Amino acid sequence: MSLVTITQAAQVSGVSAKMIRYYESIGLIAAPARGENRYRHYDETALHELAFIRRARDLGFGFEDIRQLLGLWRDRQRSSAEVKAIALRHVAALEQKAAALTAMSQTLKHLAERCHGDERPDCPILEALDQPGPPAHAW
Repeated sequence: MSLVTITQAAQVSGVSAKMIRYYESIGLIAAPARGENRYRHYDETALHELAFIRRARDLGFGFEDIRQLLGLWRDRQRSSAEVKAIALRHVAALEQKAAALTAMSQTLKHLAERCHGDERPDCPILEALDQPGPPAHAW
């Protein structure tokens, strides 16, 4: 494949042109060559890196983890231990978020079960939201 414009790179990689420019601005990918017309021109390596970033973002990795993973991917002499450590750290964070979401869901479900949902003004959901501090488990 020859060099492609940012529009074509976006189509091929699944990353919007706006995000490609952002990734360049934060140094996640190298600034591409520019033609005489000042258009960005991306090569095969850049397209591969953009697709790599897209897949990493789809798995929920943050930019710093992606930066580290890209660095490890580029380093053919790397050990896989660092990659695994990053992945497992991310798994732990995802599991923590999932547990927090489950707790929120259970709390809201319980409050909704206690709410009559009729013409009366009293509502346990609004009462719980009106309490200072973080919402407590209602059961």
